[in-house]
Amino acid sequence: MLDPVASVDPDPAPIPLFGPRFLNDPQGLYREMRREHGAVVPVELPGGVPAWLVIGYRELHQVTNDSDLYPRDPTLWNQWPNIPPDWPLLPLLPISPPALADFPHRAQQANLDQALEAMDPFVLRRDCEELADRLIDNFCGRGTVDLVGAFAEPLPVLALARLIGLPDAEGLELLRSMEIIGDAGADSLQAYARLSESMRQLITRKRERPGTDLATALLQQGHYTEEVCGLTLMSVLFSGHITTADWLVNSLRLMLTDDRFANAFGGGRRSIGEAMNEVLWEETPTQILPGRWAVRDSRLGDKVIRAGDLLLLGLAAANSDPDIRQYAGAEPSNLGNSAHFAFGHGEYRCPYTAQQMAETIARTGIEVLLDRLPDIDLAVAPETLVRRPSPFLSGMTSLPVRFTGVRPLND
Repeated sequence: MLDPVASVDPDPAPIPLFGPRFLNDPQGLYREMRREHGAVVPVELPGGVPAWLVIGYRELHQVTNDSDLYPRDPTLWNQWPNIPPDWPLLPLLPISPPALADFPHRAQQANLDQALEAMDPFVLRRDCEELADRLIDNFCGRGTVDLVGAFAEPLPVLALARLIGLPDAEGLELLRSMEIIGDAGADSLQAYARLSESMRQLITRKRERPGTDLATALLQQGHYTEEVCGLTLMSVLFSGHITTADWLVNSLRLMLTDDRFANAFGGGRRSIGEAMNEVLWEETPTQILPGRWAVRDSRLGDKVIRAGDLLLLGLAAANSDPDIRQYAGAEPSNLGNSAHFAFGHGEYRCPYTAQQMAETIARTGIEVLLDRLPDIDLAVAPETLVRRPSPFLSGMTSLPVRFTGVRPLND
């Protein structure tokens, strides 16, 4: 009998994953990839490292639903001999340290879910309102500001720092480290080390002086060592901050450049939710999510995936797959449809409680900003806005706005 895996054509030439096209026109590049390569695209990471980018909606469902064939297990990777110890993308890969070896992912997720559910959502909302007002007080009298650096980036990290038990000042100190990791900068490994050490110190403090925070809730479960607890908190802070910040700023950018959302500036709160949902479809904060590794040779779409190959989850590309758009009969984002991949899918999907927290932080920030500065407007031409220099994340480097200056609340 003919082996279906062995009978296919050789792999096509890979597409470099970094470059100006990812920065300036990612959706145009995804359309081009789909025409030339189909639903599964051979790509090349920095250093000539090969991988597969899954951009088909059905194919992404297949990968994320089959954790037996495509687990999140980097020990399977057939490229480890070619990966230098200072490779800048290492902090972005889901590589579990030895301390997590005895904790299956399902057990980790169950423990984290339990701890997250113990957090009071009303306290989170109250903290977000207070923090948003404080940040706005810092610039509301100027008449102009960059909303990324002054608002969208610090708000999530401050809210999440309080959630896990960090003082505000320490949360802000970690902001730059997380940005370096997210952009896969040259100093990403050093930034990762700083973040890890901060979580270690936090756990030590909470062991001695418990509180009503997430760090204490995890420690009190008794399932984790201090090291494992610190790694869990680091994941919550990093993943929650950078994606929520990009969700917030992408939603604001859409509302400031699209007349469909103009009534949000006059108190129309429904438009805020619609804009946020559309961003999850059209400009999802996590554009590409690494990764899964193939247990054995397999067929995905029309491509042969070899044992140990790395698969990157093209969340943004799958959301724009023409097949799912045609099936929906209209733009899914316009229907209030939430069947997007913005929060992942399957066993490793972002916990539902964490999704709610991210929405609370982003939406509260937008509502407070529009209440305080209702005449806010984009200060530059939309086409001059620059995206974050990362193919994995989809945010803006800046969002300059102007408005009528007002007095701070606490003046």
